[in-house]
Amino acid sequence: MSNNSKIWLSSPHMGGNEQKYVQEAFDTNWIAPLGPNVNGFEIDLENYLGDDVHVAALSSGTAALHLALILLGVEAGDEVICQSMTFSASANPIVYLGATPVFVDSEPDTWNICPDSLEKAIEDRITKGKKPKAIIGVHLYGMPFKYDEIRAVANKFDIPLVEDSAEALGSVYKNQKCGTLGDISILSFNGNKIITTSGGGALVVRNKELKDKAVFLSTQSRDNAPHYQHSSIGYNYRMSNVCAGIGRGQMEVLDKHVGLRREMNRFYQECFENVQNVTILKEPTSDYYSNHWLSAVLFESYEQREALRLAFDKENIETRPLWKPMHLQPVFENSPYYGGDVSEKIFERGLCLPSGSNLTNEEKNRIKTVLQQFF
Repeated sequence: MSNNSKIWLSSPHMGGNEQKYVQEAFDTNWIAPLGPNVNGFEIDLENYLGDDVHVAALSSGTAALHLALILLGVEAGDEVICQSMTFSASANPIVYLGATPVFVDSEPDTWNICPDSLEKAIEDRITKGKKPKAIIGVHLYGMPFKYDEIRAVANKFDIPLVEDSAEALGSVYKNQKCGTLGDISILSFNGNKIITTSGGGALVVRNKELKDKAVFLSTQSRDNAPHYQHSSIGYNYRMSNVCAGIGRGQMEVLDKHVGLRREMNRFYQECFENVQNVTILKEPTSDYYSNHWLSAVLFESYEQREALRLAFDKENIETRPLWKPMHLQPVFENSPYYGGDVSEKIFERGLCLPSGSNLTNEEKNRIKTVLQQFF
């Protein structure tokens, strides 16, 4: 193992003003899941996303997905379609509700949910008497999914589209910000995301009534009464005022961080420019603008990918295989799956490379040296 300090895949990157907002929370004693920072952070996000959306700040992106499905009326026994190639948090909330996930393969351009396989899946589920209640599409590694095609399928069958934009704050599809494309959308501010609140997420909805309902559900569904009265099951999902303070400081540097992540992607494009049979995930057309939350590459073989991963590991540089598709996970082995082996092949041959907005020139040189020696 190298004596060099660890280079992380994607570590938190503070902008400087986060402490000011956190200090305000302490000074005013708003150490609670409500307060001026929560309201301010929601307004910051609404202003950033535009498109007249309403935002509810929550404890995690997973909580946001869970509430999104509840708001769409998903119940035990229902089916929800989900992109197979994603992190398990995209699929787990389906199971929380007693519903069944139906997984769909990727297409090779963006690595996201395949419109053709999606349509086949819906048609087949309908013939089995189970029309899916929702579709969860994910912008993998910040790359927008084929929105127009997916939206057309969703509209054709009149199924709501949940946009999992956990990895894609700052990404854009045809001049519309990711996080505003779904009937309901979700964001994540986990420690490794483009901006962080340490832990946290948000639900993005189209009207104030839905936001109010989400906030009600996220604060234990307390009815309007002088005593504790509950007519529906609630959850403890609201973001804390302290975490929201970190988020407010992070919003000030979001665009800068997106720029730095995109710069890392260009750095890798240059590194691999003259390397045969290695492809880097980049925008298929000018309709797509990725925040390149993580830069990922595909190799010719699993063996080559593993060899490079271990070469980086030896130099104390973190890399990681891509998300293992959900339909290959032990916990989901009995769930229906539609499509071919696109996601499986991408998983076998793909590697995520260090992509942080805070990587120094010295760290970039260390990464470059490993790549030059390897190839």
